[in-house]
Amino acid sequence: MNVTRWNMLANWCAIFVLGLVQGLLVLCQREKIVRQRRFLEPPTEAPSSHPSPSAVSFLDDLLEDYDRRVTPGEFLSHLRELDPDFPFAGGTTHVNVELLIRSFGAVNADTMDYDAELYLRQSWDDFRFHRGQLPHDHNNFHLDLNDADIIKAVWKPDTYFPNAKQGEFHYVAVPNVLLRIGPKGRVLYVLRLKLRFSCMMDLTSYPLDTQECYIELASFARTKNDVLLRWNDTKPLSFNHGIRMANFKLEHAQYLDACVRTTTLLHNAPEHERSCLSVRLSLRRAFGHHLVQSYLPSLLIVVISWVSFWLDVDAIPARVTLGVTTLLTISAESTDKQAALAPVSYVKALDIWMAACTMFVFCALLEFTAVSYLARLRSREERPSPIVPDDVAHFTG
Repeated sequence: MNVTRWNMLANWCAIFVLGLVQGLLVLCQREKIVRQRRFLEPPTEAPSSHPSPSAVSFLDDLLEDYDRRVTPGEFLSHLRELDPDFPFAGGTTHVNVELLIRSFGAVNADTMDYDAELYLRQSWDDFRFHRGQLPHDHNNFHLDLNDADIIKAVWKPDTYFPNAKQGEFHYVAVPNVLLRIGPKGRVLYVLRLKLRFSCMMDLTSYPLDTQECYIELASFARTKNDVLLRWNDTKPLSFNHGIRMANFKLEHAQYLDACVRTTTLLHNAPEHERSCLSVRLSLRRAFGHHLVQSYLPSLLIVVISWVSFWLDVDAIPARVTLGVTTLLTISAESTDKQAALAPVSYVKALDIWMAACTMFVFCALLEFTAVSYLARLRSREERPSPIVPDDVAHFTG
């Protein structure tokens, strides 16, 4: 009987503890919701255009409850589920993208890629930073952050470059990254990157060609329902003043409309649509370098091979040496030019030029062979017949 009473008492104690824990969890959840709703309250302090200690303390308090795994759109959707009267709708997070290209590196025809150094600027609205305790006005205030630990704690879009072969983040002399928190939770995220982009070139008209290369951006893991990339309305694409390229001239640059890329990241996984952006660059190859390094030398070699036409037909060693030397030289130059290009299966404009030069040099060598043969044949016909001894005796007798 005592055992039964003790069991009943233990059950009631367990029920009481579970109820107490559940009540505490509900209170904590309501407190967290209150703090999240407070982010959207209008500012109550005097405006300020510079970060203040209260702003820094606000940021420390905010990051305690901040979950960087949750997108701003998911955060608003969560608040909307808890409170149907919540004034803001969540869902998709819109990210405005802007590119500032500082410089171009080499454009390699052998590896079919090019280097570029650029600033990637992304901005979005995160209402978790829209809080009444943040001292600001709607025009001047901004809080600039460069600390790596703080930046890691804030949600950022997973933007990447699908056609980039290599990438490098600048650390000279500090990490070249900026996170700016502006009025009403506007977040600006700036990165300085050095990237090597793939550019599949059509070398049919090489070296008189114009190539179209692209800079592609996309969301890596988030689908278009989570993160939607779009170009900045004011100035989505800009270039550093006086930007130049070594062997190309930038004729035209155009940012293309936002697109959707259907990809799958895992084997046998369903395909998902992800937001993407792209920039098209029209690059015209500079002809001056190839005029001096390719066309003029090969043309001079052909002219030198014609010198054998003015040599004496009997100067066989000189003419043979000149013809063979020019033929080997033009062949070596053609091989050297091919080594600097990607091995393609079609004929290029430079191949036709080098083949024509090789043919002219070879024809000059054939011309010497034909002329030498005809000269020897003619000398045999003009040589007088030798006198036979019987004819001499008949003549003297």
